[in-house]
Amino acid sequence: MSLVLLPIPSRDFDPSEVAVSWKILTQRGHRVIFATPDGKPGACDPIMLSGIGLDPWSCIPVLRNIRMLGFLLSANADARNAYAEMLRDPAFMSPMCWDQLKSEDFDGLLLGGGHRARGMREYLESSVLQRITAEFFADGKPVAAICHGVLLAARSKRADGLSVLHGRKTTSLTWSLERKASALAQVGRFWDRNYYRTYTEAVGQPVGYMSVQHEVTRALASAADYIDVPGSDPEFKRKTSGTARDTVTNDRPAWVVRDENYVSARWPGDAHSFARTFAAVIEARAS
Repeated sequence: MSLVLLPIPSRDFDPSEVAVSWKILTQRGHRVIFATPDGKPGACDPIMLSGIGLDPWSCIPVLRNIRMLGFLLSANADARNAYAEMLRDPAFMSPMCWDQLKSEDFDGLLLGGGHRARGMREYLESSVLQRITAEFFADGKPVAAICHGVLLAARSKRADGLSVLHGRKTTSLTWSLERKASALAQVGRFWDRNYYRTYTEAVGQPVGYMSVQHEVTRALASAADYIDVPGSDPEFKRKTSGTARDTVTNDRPAWVVRDENYVSARWPGDAHSFARTFAAVIEARAS
């Protein structure tokens, strides 16, 4: 049994990426240890869990339960069920504090994502988590990052001052997917137009400059090290639609990149394949 560290913010993490990963890892016999800033249980982004709040009529009591954009963009039944199960895990209800963490105590690190700025920025900007992440890479231990979790990895620096992803192959939430979701949110959640943009561009910056993909790419040794779905992929349309998600038995919509002991993925629709790939990396290292 391997011990996997899964740090999360106090609130607003993505329920699919965290809960599906937790479920697959624990089903395969690994022990997942959660950590939050204050040692209290974290809470996911409630909008991503229920889908309520993504449609223009979300403020109307009766109509708010009718989900259209909310159904399309939020966690599906598999993820919601996994999240409900995770809430009953004593490890989730009694997390460690970030400042108690030592990489030497764990066999692997999983960095989940989430986009809602109010909760995710403490996670993405944490010097403690960036230090821990750099230690895992320096020790050659398995690391997995999905969606905005890749941004945390990109911001984590080696002893030479370069990102731990410098010289690595990676994917992340793509600008294409981020832009599509943001455009839908600007229509459905018109009172909170930047709900899907954790960081927005300053005056003078080109559109997309502060997207996950573009910041991650700036941390790499070469832009060619950012690996997106190639147009020649027979499942290209399915993988890039932003509507098709993988399942326990179907990897066709997923896109996961592995570079030795480092595994990355784009969004909740990759979560099952992402977690299975990471579990295989951990198990191969332990054998």
